[in-house]
Amino acid sequence: MLESLAAYLAERGDLNNEEIKRVEGVVVPKKLRKRQYLLQEGDISFYNSFIAKGCLRLYQVGRDGSEHILRFAIENWWISDYESYNSGLPSKYNIEALEDSLLLMIHRDKFEELVETIPAFKKLRETLDAKNFEVNQKRILSNISETAEEKYDNFIQSCPQIYSRVPLHMIASFLGVSRETLSRVRQQYAKNSTNK
Repeated sequence: MLESLAAYLAERGDLNNEEIKRVEGVVVPKKLRKRQYLLQEGDISFYNSFIAKGCLRLYQVGRDGSEHILRFAIENWWISDYESYNSGLPSKYNIEALEDSLLLMIHRDKFEELVETIPAFKKLRETLDAKNFEVNQKRILSNISETAEEKYDNFIQSCPQIYSRVPLHMIASFLGVSRETLSRVRQQYAKNSTNK
């Protein structure tokens, strides 16, 4: 399990062997079964979790009981409720495993210590933060300016590895469209693909 994190840190963060060992020394491994929670609404998000294996979702349950999915995360991605993680306040969200998953968790205090003492780890964190900001900006723009067809097409193009692993009703929730709309869009998309 640690091998995937070591490879990630070497490739994406340019950390050397000694630095990687320091990161591995503060990691807490965690296994989640499908449908098991990593975080539930009301809890404080104390950990930043690297996904060694599996697929998770971050979501909120609305007043009417409907689910609003903000994020999916798969292998070699990080997940946390960063609002709770940064503020220390109770989370408004849930993080649930959609598959049996293996996580490598780093407590906030240890994570910040790594950021302060390993320049390459600090740079990796800054890169991740910038990427996260960019993805969130694009998502906001998509939600306010794109049609259901455009949202669906963008999701398939940018996240094909997630599309095949997630139930359609969750994709509809993530895209902010009804199941009926998604069904219609998928039929039209399939028809257009065969006519090309």
